Amino acid sequence: MVAWNDYKADAKSRGALALELYVAHSTPDKAPEDVKAALGNHLAYQAQLEAKGQLAFAGPMSDETGDHMQGMGLIIYRAASLEEARALAEADPMHSSGARRFTLRRWMINEGSLTLNVGLSTKTVGLS
Repeated sequence: MVAWNDYKADAKSRGALALELYVAHSTPDKAPEDVKAALGNHLAYQAQLEAKGQLAFAGPMSDETGDHMQGMGLIIYRAASLEEARALAEADPMHSSGARRFTLRRWMINEGSLTLNVGLSTKTVGLS
């Protein structure tokens, strides 16, 4: 098994981006009513993190068929360390209330693309 920091250094030496983010896979741990009860505070917390630049992406995930919602979610944090990301995830009202639990992993982004379209006269923004 390769040490994370060694792999990251190798990726950078190859010219890869090697942007490190942190991924929380959040799953229900209580009844749907408990998850729903924490939703407002959870969304407000995520809005605060987004405003501070600590939340990269977040949202629900489908089941494996793609046809149903099972209450799972993915949250991508910008943080200085795994410990800092863990503190952000633990402070999320969904997790601190026990309505959901999470697993946390480092994620190294090396490849891909992101397209941002800004319509100046229409004041529209599109992301794909």
